[in-house]
Amino acid sequence: MRNQAAGLSRRTLIRSLLASGAVVASGGTLAACGTKPAKKNDAEKAACIGTDASATEKKLNWSNWPLYIDATDDKKRPSLDAFTAKTGIAVNYTEDVNDNNEFFGKVRNQLQACQSIDRDVMVLTDWMASRVVNLGWVQPFDPAKTPNFTANVLKTLRNRPWDKDMNHAAPWQSGLTGIAYNGAVTKEVRTVDELLTRPDLKGKVAVLTEMRDTVGLLLLSMGKDPATVSDADYDAAIEKLKKAVDSGQIRKFTGNDYKEDLAKGDLAACIAWSGDVIQLAAEEGSKVAFVTPEEGLIIWSDNMLIPAPATHKANAEQLIDYYYDPAVAAQVAATVNYICPVQGAQEAMQKINPELATNPLIFPDSATLAKTHSFRALTEDEDKKYAAKFEAVSGA
Repeated sequence: MRNQAAGLSRRTLIRSLLASGAVVASGGTLAACGTKPAKKNDAEKAACIGTDASATEKKLNWSNWPLYIDATDDKKRPSLDAFTAKTGIAVNYTEDVNDNNEFFGKVRNQLQACQSIDRDVMVLTDWMASRVVNLGWVQPFDPAKTPNFTANVLKTLRNRPWDKDMNHAAPWQSGLTGIAYNGAVTKEVRTVDELLTRPDLKGKVAVLTEMRDTVGLLLLSMGKDPATVSDADYDAAIEKLKKAVDSGQIRKFTGNDYKEDLAKGDLAACIAWSGDVIQLAAEEGSKVAFVTPEEGLIIWSDNMLIPAPATHKANAEQLIDYYYDPAVAAQVAATVNYICPVQGAQEAMQKINPELATNPLIFPDSATLAKTHSFRALTEDEDKKYAAKFEAVSGA
């Protein structure tokens, strides 16, 4: 198992790459540039499907986020090696999904034109996954070829509005967005309103630069459901956020670099991601804790999708099904520390790491999951409009 405390988390690496300018889309063109992508009709979708060569080509190209799979110190990936040994399928695994918009910008022209992107599996976050599914840029997988997925995906991740038939997107990992606090410098923070108004926290609060996480929690604090957010609801949440910024309550907007400031006590509390807090707790002990706000949590997933022009669909289906074996899923979860989307993996984790098997941030109980909410899928126009309003307040 890779040492999580010593290593960068996936989101830390993403932020450092973006800040350094290391993440550049193909040809320097980002998703915001160019013409608006067109949604394909059923006939166009069918015409874009690549010819499956899996029967004669035992290979697979997979794009995923950095540091998001089980790995050893000598950079081996045990679960992938076992997959190849079991199936004979060689996997070219590339950690090149550093940002959803950046990746979309890199592949959008080819997918729009039904041209190969040299990938058979790509991993994108819910909101971007829903966009490419809606555009018709991914091909469905056959549920009969993925029985582990059909049987074992968490109930809370089934029949999502943008993939009701559960044949376009298989969650790779999930996570929770809630509140974290440093118990050495403040008492427990139980609600978003406490975070944004409590006098003892003034100037010691951070919120995330990820719009769906921060605004999603604010919407919940106002009794609004992020899954059905309207323009009026969104504007009210932005106004609430602006008030907390203008009052000096919020010290800054951050990626997951909040970890260091929270551990040191420079921040007393913040909006945080569950996987980060697991890592912090391992480093800092009980003084750093994750809280489920009384209003609820935001839940998100990163999803395995098969691009429409992919030419190894059957191989990709074998990969999806393999990673929904509870024993394999537990092996991955023991390294990445985000929510495992596979039923049965908690029992399998008992054999790997009994302590992690009881961690509610990796295996949330039903009461916790009942408090989770997802931000609804936005159109590209809505995304730009909402992002601009958020950036006007955050400066991100």
